[in-house]
Amino acid sequence: MTRRDLGKVAMAGAALLRSRPARGDTAKYAGPLDGFESKVDMAGFDPVRFTRALYEAAPLRMTFRAQSREQAEQWQKGLRGKIAELLGGFPAGHPPLQARTLEVREFPAYRREKFVFLSRPGAWVLGYLLTPKAAAAPHAPVICLPGHGRGVDDIVGIDEQGRDRTVKEDYAYDFAIQVVEHGMAAVALEPMAFGCRRDPVTTKEGLKATACQPVAGAALLLGQTMIGWRVYDVMRAVDWIETRQDLDAGRVGCLGISGGGTVTTFAAALEPRIRAAMISGYLNTFRDSILSLSHCIDNYVPGILNWAELYDVAGLIAPRPLFAESGERDKIFPIAASRASFARVKKVYEVFGAGDLAAQEVFDGPHSFWGKRGLPFLARHLT
Repeated sequence: MTRRDLGKVAMAGAALLRSRPARGDTAKYAGPLDGFESKVDMAGFDPVRFTRALYEAAPLRMTFRAQSREQAEQWQKGLRGKIAELLGGFPAGHPPLQARTLEVREFPAYRREKFVFLSRPGAWVLGYLLTPKAAAAPHAPVICLPGHGRGVDDIVGIDEQGRDRTVKEDYAYDFAIQVVEHGMAAVALEPMAFGCRRDPVTTKEGLKATACQPVAGAALLLGQTMIGWRVYDVMRAVDWIETRQDLDAGRVGCLGISGGGTVTTFAAALEPRIRAAMISGYLNTFRDSILSLSHCIDNYVPGILNWAELYDVAGLIAPRPLFAESGERDKIFPIAASRASFARVKKVYEVFGAGDLAAQEVFDGPHSFWGKRGLPFLARHLT
């Protein structure tokens, strides 16, 4: 028997012993500090506790402190520039959209057009335009942004086999169709790293696999961010809306769930052509959500806590109408922090004299789209 053979026998024996708990020892092994808890500061080994302590010392140099509308406007001007810089900036020139329609489908209550446009060199965007048949053009368009999942198909009523479905399924509940049912047009966009905007390796893993990790990681290596890239797609979608005679570019809204809520928040904060916004399942604090819980890499903006919290970013939307909704049982955006964050946003609106233009609904549900009050709010302010 060789030394290698002896090693294999020893390893097999050790594995067998490990699989047999000692008599009276039913505790599960938790790590190398088992049994040494009284000899060390266990809290000092908790990295989330460590980062929360750093958060408490974060300067938030540009958090909202204004006492008048004039001060608030100056604050917005400065913070907008800083947020754009932290996202990696935006291209100076806008290439031709090269937009074209791929398909038009007729449904009983709406018309669905599949289209593409060029966002920036090498980056095409696919979208669906849903227009209501019961309302006259030009329609108020709402840019609709899905969260993590299959991408844009999951908000326009297309199932995993590419077929039209008649039942709205969780967690997005086909909210682009719901927008149309409320008399507005839906401009539903495929986010970068989802659906048809993925690399071949990720695509082979199935419809629900996302390319966020390699793409958002690449953005960070380049000094940019996935949020910045997706926000720019929204800005280009507004450019596309301005080319359409059937859409009213003066009444553009933006709506997103979860990761789509991320993009809605930052896009509405930075793009003044967005006249009203609805944030579903996202408005929270960085401290209680992405700093404390496991989230996708596409959520992170390097250095942002040196300058502002999430409620400050949302405050840049003021005084334009803003609706936020959150589920009481949302495990990734804790409800207490959602309430607290909205209260901070509300203060910004009150300084602008527009407290009635910011509203929140907390519903009895998990991390999902709701829309019971939010969609009528958008319709009221856009139509």
